[in-house]
Amino acid sequence: MIRDELQRTAAPTLDEAVDSWASRHEDRLGPGDAGATTLSGIDVKALYTPLDAPMTDGDYLDRIGFPGEAPFTRGVAPGMYRERLWVMGQYSGVASASETNRRIRSLLEQGQRGFSVALDLPTQNGLDSDHPLAAGEVGRVGVPIDTLADMETMLEGISLDEVAQIRTTANAIGPIAVALFIAAAEKLGYPPDSFRLLLQNDVLKEYLARGTYVFPPRPALQFAVDVVEYCAKNLPTWEPIEFCGYHIRDSGSTAVQEVAIALANGIEYLNASLDRGLDIDSFAPSIYLFFSAHLDVFEEVAKFRAARRMWYKLLKLRFGAKRPESMSANIFCYTLGSPQTAQEPLNNIVRIAYQTMAAVLGGVQTLATSSYDEALGLPSAEAVRIALRTQQILAFETGVARTADPLGGSYFVESLTDEFESAAWAYLARIKEEGGALCALESGWLHRELETQAYRHQRAVDAGEHVVIGVNKFQAQSPSSTTQPPTATAATEHEQIARLDAVKRSRNPEQVRQALATLDDAAVDRDNTIPALLDAVRAYATVGEICDVLAGRWGRARDHNR
Repeated sequence: MIRDELQRTAAPTLDEAVDSWASRHEDRLGPGDAGATTLSGIDVKALYTPLDAPMTDGDYLDRIGFPGEAPFTRGVAPGMYRERLWVMGQYSGVASASETNRRIRSLLEQGQRGFSVALDLPTQNGLDSDHPLAAGEVGRVGVPIDTLADMETMLEGISLDEVAQIRTTANAIGPIAVALFIAAAEKLGYPPDSFRLLLQNDVLKEYLARGTYVFPPRPALQFAVDVVEYCAKNLPTWEPIEFCGYHIRDSGSTAVQEVAIALANGIEYLNASLDRGLDIDSFAPSIYLFFSAHLDVFEEVAKFRAARRMWYKLLKLRFGAKRPESMSANIFCYTLGSPQTAQEPLNNIVRIAYQTMAAVLGGVQTLATSSYDEALGLPSAEAVRIALRTQQILAFETGVARTADPLGGSYFVESLTDEFESAAWAYLARIKEEGGALCALESGWLHRELETQAYRHQRAVDAGEHVVIGVNKFQAQSPSSTTQPPTATAATEHEQIARLDAVKRSRNPEQVRQALATLDDAAVDRDNTIPALLDAVRAYATVGEICDVLAGRWGRARDHNR
């Protein structure tokens, strides 16, 4: 009877049906508490239908396609997580090399497949632990690595050839970190090509976000490219650089700015690598994009899908890549730290779980999860274990890994992916108008852009327009109790300085002098520095001594008018 009645009534078009539905329920379609825009300001409608993601068969293949095939919107592998789960690797680095070694080994025993080494601030800034500017910071936010001896201690007893991936936040000292890992692995009996190193070697974003830089931007860019060139020729299984949007986002950017700035910086590295005479297909397959996972779940999913599609177009059309592996963007993701709150820190477990889900639904290859107490200091062992369990529960208990791109085809997700991509290309064009990422950095334009957006975001939080549970809405009457995470002490700093002094007294001074002189020659001639760095670290030259030599030729960033 219902079918007969429908046949007697002229069927409306979908356009007419949507308009009729909206008019009937207009008074109930306001934004409500959830708001009507994403965190990046993209408008979200109350209802999505096929009208919002129209496509022919040709459109489908060009815009979405299949997992493991161009344009890689749906993922970089045909089976995605049915083939292989993402690499789970927690951010590890506490107080000393020996303590970090214990933390890494414990996580590996609990099922972690990779690990990431967090370096302390002096090391990241090219300072030894006994430098006056390092006082009070040694081991505070990561592990101090002054010499090869520290790296040997940190990696001792770890089966490097059984670990899926090792990562580190080296950035300004990326090439020195490469030399340290190679030399330490060899000392411990592992050829460098028996394991994979994923290096956070994107120094350009340091001037915008984290501030751990040593040299001015232009020589620092070339220093980073030394790693790309060396790995392309000698260690093709290593991942020599991550084009990083994570720290851009953590500084207050939108998701659109995160992707666009990461790709703009990436264009600078790609061009500099090609200027060395490298073929794009010799190194592009090893590059990773490093993004955050925020709490706006659907925007984050759209972000990862759009970023892969943008990378495909960029590599194919602008750089002329031929290999599919060059055009399929591997993504390393870390759940964003800035949404985690010091107030009611146990709430962060829930936040991190949603961020983790967004990353997995978006199809990332490597994932690190924040710990719930990171807003208070270095994460405790308990918090790190819960962070790892968050990934494991998602992988093995929820079913999200059963099929590739499970949200693909959603009218909302496809429409949002298209809108996100369009907005990111538009912002990338604005950066190009400023002369590209390097010029926009040196002129201060990118700094002003991020400062403006961060200010807008904080104003929205302060005004309650952007809700943060436990901070500006539903605050607890009394603070939650939680275990205070560990932190380095004056004693651990003194112990590290004593270890450094012992290494200096036991090494061969003439060997150190000769190695540093060879490094100085490489810096003058602008040769690839990795071979000379290997000689220097094998002689147990310190990170600070190495940076002093290079700064003598290239200058220091604090002397650079950026």
